[in-house]
Amino acid sequence: MNNGLTTAGLLLLSQLKQTLQTHPKRITAALTTLLLTTGGGAFAVASLAPDPAELPARTVTQAVQSLAEGEPLSALVDGPGFSLYRSDVTRGADTAESILQRLGVADPAAAAFLRADNAVRQNLLGRVGRSMSAEATDDHRLVRLTARWAQDDSDRFQRLVVERKPDGSFASRIESAPLTVGSRLAGGVIRSSLFAATDAASIPDAVAVQLAEVFSGDIDFRRALRKEDRFSVVYETLEADGEPLRSGRVLSAEFQNGEKTYNALWFQPPGAAKGAYYTLDGQSMRRAYLTSPVEFSRVSSGFAMRLHPIHKTWRAHLGTDFAAPTGTAVRTVGDGVVDFAGVQNGYGNVVYVKHRNQHVTIYAHLSRIDVRKGDSVEQGQKLGAVGATGWATGPHLHFEFRVNGEARDPLSIARESEAAQPVSNAARPAFNRLASNMRVQLSSALQILQASAE
Repeated sequence: MNNGLTTAGLLLLSQLKQTLQTHPKRITAALTTLLLTTGGGAFAVASLAPDPAELPARTVTQAVQSLAEGEPLSALVDGPGFSLYRSDVTRGADTAESILQRLGVADPAAAAFLRADNAVRQNLLGRVGRSMSAEATDDHRLVRLTARWAQDDSDRFQRLVVERKPDGSFASRIESAPLTVGSRLAGGVIRSSLFAATDAASIPDAVAVQLAEVFSGDIDFRRALRKEDRFSVVYETLEADGEPLRSGRVLSAEFQNGEKTYNALWFQPPGAAKGAYYTLDGQSMRRAYLTSPVEFSRVSSGFAMRLHPIHKTWRAHLGTDFAAPTGTAVRTVGDGVVDFAGVQNGYGNVVYVKHRNQHVTIYAHLSRIDVRKGDSVEQGQKLGAVGATGWATGPHLHFEFRVNGEARDPLSIARESEAAQPVSNAARPAFNRLASNMRVQLSSALQILQASAE
């Protein structure tokens, strides 16, 4: 009997195995249906349970004594009170309340004083970019608020101080103190543009503009920059109470553009009235002509044939257009004498400057003219401001360079112009000491850049 059951069981298992091998999809579907049906049954049973929302509910409220009982945090710990410090920068839409909130101060009396005080209203509220710091007690009451700012080109800064007096009231005062000069080193890698790289490295825009100006005779920053180009720079900072308020002059810089490396160093010989940029081996980087009559800007129309935007005809464009906002300063690219300053046909407000060797430069569509015929001008001196006078579809500067009356590409002329004299023999020892020091600083900046990249 047992042998019969065993034989029957083995035969059944053999038939099941053969069926699974012959119809696997049908068996899978049957099992799935069985599981879903079983799950549905389980769901049906579960859905018959009572709805929690219908169960009776009771709210219990009990008062709990505060651990602080209105005391500051310092009263809960074993130790003296402490002060809180925070810094920020003012914004154009700032009110007394928004300033105190960002500085971590909760003090209605202080807010009321800031709203009413004339010195605060004139020098802090609504001002943009002014450095400020606050000292507060451990319960967030204001002890002292300080704001600092400096006027452009000034060697001093202003300090606004709002302070709590012993009787709990507030008083304000304005002080003046000299700025101190420091230096910072930084570096960056070109991914898309110079300004994107300097922004990523927290380098001020004013330093980026100077960087482009310094190397403009060697690098075309509009067309020749390459991805992975690297630069390092040492620049001045003008500081108030140890806080940088604005950037100063670029002291030294190095730029790797493709396979070439360029360097620059600011040097003012002892006893000299002016300084200039030199390569680290002492060659002057100053040329007879600047590459641009405006600070580093976008070239909107180069020296070539083009479709005239007003006359709609193809004609030679005998100059370079620099797109810039109205009012942007326009400077002479070289030493010379003003030959014409006034209104002239399609040029609108225009200035002609005569240089050596029958060279003439033209600055057109100006919104304002700041020189007169016969004035002697030095390289970089302001002539007027960008505008849209004459035949212009928008604010820009039309710039021309003529040699013996013939229009020439101004960018080529500037790069081909002769350089100034190198460092003199008398100043060479002082220059070499400075160059040696700057080499170390630029090397440190490059190492920092490489370390941050890794």
